[in-house]
Amino acid sequence: MKEKEISLGVIGVGHWGPNHVRNFIGLPNCRVAVVADSNKEALARVSKQFPGPKTVQDYKKLLAGDAIDAVVVCTPTSTHYKIVRGALAAGKHVLCEKPLSETGAQAKDLVRLAKAKKRVLMVGHVFVFNPGLLKVKEIIDSGETGKIYYLSAVRTNLGPIRTDINVAYDLASHDISIFNFLLGKTPLSVSASGMAFLQPGIEDVTFISLRYPGDVIASVQTSWLNPKKVRQLTVVGSRKMVTWDDLELVNPVAIYDRGAGLTGDYRGYGEFLRIATWDGEVRLPKVSPEEPLKVQDRAFLDAVLGRAPVRSSGEFAAGVVEALEAARKSLRRRGAPVEL
Repeated sequence: MKEKEISLGVIGVGHWGPNHVRNFIGLPNCRVAVVADSNKEALARVSKQFPGPKTVQDYKKLLAGDAIDAVVVCTPTSTHYKIVRGALAAGKHVLCEKPLSETGAQAKDLVRLAKAKKRVLMVGHVFVFNPGLLKVKEIIDSGETGKIYYLSAVRTNLGPIRTDINVAYDLASHDISIFNFLLGKTPLSVSASGMAFLQPGIEDVTFISLRYPGDVIASVQTSWLNPKKVRQLTVVGSRKMVTWDDLELVNPVAIYDRGAGLTGDYRGYGEFLRIATWDGEVRLPKVSPEEPLKVQDRAFLDAVLGRAPVRSSGEFAAGVVEALEAARKSLRRRGAPVEL
């Protein structure tokens, strides 16, 4: 039996939306029927690049009727809750760019509505579809790293600077989703410090610490005000350590047979503990290159067609939003930990 062709609409084609249009046009069993944006110039640009889809300025016209099966939401974060809720209420499957919403309560409400409507709700935490990070997940799950001690991430660049959300919601949302994905858990508490140098009340630099079950800690540094673009992750385990560098195209993942541990000497009165370190080889596992956004968009289509479960589900995204909300509260409390 021939599979149904999914009719898709894309809401928001300013910066990221055109990438979704490109990917979905290239996928089988999918037709990008309509793109919506309040900006006429953005619509003109995407229409010139992809002349097939119809263009509308009012996204509500896209949601009306049964012509569209699924929508991709690529609008500012502050608009996500209203647009996604309207799309789900209209019976559409939804892929929303990260973060899903501004508050955990909003995210949970969207999850409940998606379940009630029996529709797919997926969020664009694109790094959980990154081949390099999938390799890191494979290494951790195999037990090769041993017990995970901590994870640390750095995500900096000079801009782009947002005006509706702080740098944590913009950049740390990536790394919190990565931490949650790799550990298969959500944090127990979050503390954060940062400063708003350019726009009052909108932090452009943050340092966030998270405590996970099993005595695992994680940290992420984010900044819109850094001379270098950095996208790096380090995982430290009791047996081995792993690094991932998103800007390293050939060998993004490295496994270090390095570490430290306590050894005991209980021979007589001189009983003591000492720290022993080891420094073995560095291995560069093969990582097959593929555009993460294309992998993500294909996964959304597979979920809509019932071929596969949703990896970056609404429930997963809600866990990220709750951590971001806790970080925002901690910033207001000058770094005091916030329990989740």
